[in-house]
Amino acid sequence: MSAPEPPAPARAAAATAEPGPLKPEITVSYIAVATIFFNSGLSLKTEELTSALVHLKLHLFIQTFTLAFFPATIWLFLQLLSVTSINEWLLKGLQTVGCMPPPVSSAVILTKAVGGNEAAAIFNSAFGSFLGIVVTPLLLLLFLGSSSSVPFTSIFSQLFMTVVVPLIIGQVVRRFVKDWLERKKPPFGAVSSSVLLMIIYTTFCDTFSNPHIDLDKVSLVLILFIIVSVQLSFMLLTFVFSTRDNSGFTPADTVAVIFCSTHKSLTLGIPMLKIVFAGHEHLSLISVPLLIYHPAQILLGSVLVPTIKSWMVSRQKGVKLTRPTV
Repeated sequence: MSAPEPPAPARAAAATAEPGPLKPEITVSYIAVATIFFNSGLSLKTEELTSALVHLKLHLFIQTFTLAFFPATIWLFLQLLSVTSINEWLLKGLQTVGCMPPPVSSAVILTKAVGGNEAAAIFNSAFGSFLGIVVTPLLLLLFLGSSSSVPFTSIFSQLFMTVVVPLIIGQVVRRFVKDWLERKKPPFGAVSSSVLLMIIYTTFCDTFSNPHIDLDKVSLVLILFIIVSVQLSFMLLTFVFSTRDNSGFTPADTVAVIFCSTHKSLTLGIPMLKIVFAGHEHLSLISVPLLIYHPAQILLGSVLVPTIKSWMVSRQKGVKLTRPTV
């Protein structure tokens, strides 16, 4: 697959379009993204991660699966789907999903709900997000192709200024106001969700402002089915791998593996797509699979929590039961 330069009409339309009151080229591309990661840095309890540092084998498995095996397998799968009538830009969007790092929130929340290794989930979600800042753009350029419309240098400079710097500043500020944060417990999740909603809103505004967009319902339904199938398949695969006799993982570790290895970040993903594919005619279509994947992973994970929890408790008690079907 390749990411060709947007057609001339699209570039002309973008150049002559009347700027909106939200000024997304500034408020979204810079301020909103920086706000999300400053908020993440401020809320991330790095002291809770130290106890998880020693589980190197667990971390290696999760990061290799989500940032190497996942995107490579999706790429192979898409070679088969490329001969179908599914919209090619939705398929490219599916590849971008595979390249994304794990989320900081959903995998941790579901691991905690089951009673799994929460410290490992926190560490791998946070560490995976840090890795994603560098690895995800490289994966996008590897699997979707590099062209003159993908400014490699500016991608990393903008990511550094809008992701890394705010994250570090948030962590530094946290050291000075930690006691106040613990006492007041600000709604970090609500703040990030509100800002992310603004980013998603502007992304879909781009879609509706483009009179040439072509999104057929059949392709959309098929992509939804494929996404759910991919999630189920990968959850089952990680379960099988992490419960082998020689894996060395506890049942609680397996829970963290299932969620951290298969979940993908919308918070980092959408801003990154807006940077990598800035000005691209089909940016909105490319974003659709990730916008579907995020709520699907939360819904599917929530549905499976009782089943996985029952399995984990039974294993911890030494009761030999049949593996759950995921």
